[in-house]
Amino acid sequence: MKAVSVSTREKSRTPLALVTGAARRIGAVIACSLHERGCDVLLHFHTSKGEAHELAEGLNALRSGSARLVSADLVERQGVEKLARFVRESGDHLDVLVNNASRFYPTPAGEATQDQWDDLFGSNLRGPFFLTQALIPELRAAQGSVINIVDIHAEKPMRKHPVYCMSKAGLAMMTYSLARELGPDIRVNGVSPGAIMWPENEPPESVQKFILDRTVMKRLGAPEDIAGAVSYLAFDAPYVTGQIIAVDGGRSLNI
Repeated sequence: MKAVSVSTREKSRTPLALVTGAARRIGAVIACSLHERGCDVLLHFHTSKGEAHELAEGLNALRSGSARLVSADLVERQGVEKLARFVRESGDHLDVLVNNASRFYPTPAGEATQDQWDDLFGSNLRGPFFLTQALIPELRAAQGSVINIVDIHAEKPMRKHPVYCMSKAGLAMMTYSLARELGPDIRVNGVSPGAIMWPENEPPESVQKFILDRTVMKRLGAPEDIAGAVSYLAFDAPYVTGQIIAVDGGRSLNI
């Protein structure tokens, strides 16, 4: 599929996209979608080395030299600095930054620890903020776009997950704040998934049924639904900024 320009300026160069947490699940599908739209992709991963290498090999088989890998722990300041340095070494422009990497696990009130707080806020909010901040020059040079993967539970809390929900609520406010701060040169938007993929420790079938019954579409979504929204915001929405699109099959109507 032919790429659509990511800005109003004509570009002869190949657009460059960075996807954090790109090795697997939704992140991998987002990376493939941006690659299909003509981007070279920088694939960030932390621990999923084998899956990341497999993804890069597949994309490079389609278009030689179009996918590169970098490993970093974005909870750590050094990890953010390493990733930003890798992007700069890849070029002086960055057209698309997708802050997808995220951690998710329960932290019931009364049991949450400060280490869990630091881990979830580091992964889900601090890392994305400081990575975006570090890459402002490259994004500005490209008249680029930032897409944050938020969560419908940033607005509607999930039982036993207060720290996760708070971290995603912060990511939502980061989306709005940076859209105002960085415009008009850089657009900043978000995508909030609903029931797209079950967590790896899948909930019981009764819980799955309860969630899907309260979803207007009465079914699970697909990672491609999220990737499509990301591609839209990156390539096809030059007058859209400061918005968060819920891709949830209407689930947020019945939470």
